[in-house]
Amino acid sequence: MVFLLGTPKKTTLRMDRKIKLIWDFRGPDAGETARHHEHHLKEYSQREMGGVEITGHSDYSDSHSIAYLVVEEKVMPPVRDALIPHRGEIYDK
Repeated sequence: MVFLLGTPKKTTLRMDRKIKLIWDFRGPDAGETARHHEHHLKEYSQREMGGVEITGHSDYSDSHSIAYLVVEEKVMPPVRDALIPHRGEIYDK
């Protein structure tokens, strides 16, 4: 059993599920910062996981953007601990 991103409830890892690890950026430079952070997530993915993971960024407003990395749930705990995302959610695409 493992705790998913600090939730108080224990959950069993599922092999077929993917987790979207998310970093939030706020302020006038949020979009630029999220794009830059995505670049580093791609580098990490290439270096540590063979580049098979999904990365991206999204702008929610002029002052809120995110960068994200999607990983298989079975490898999420060490990636989460190494990169310390702000939050995470189940990836359903």
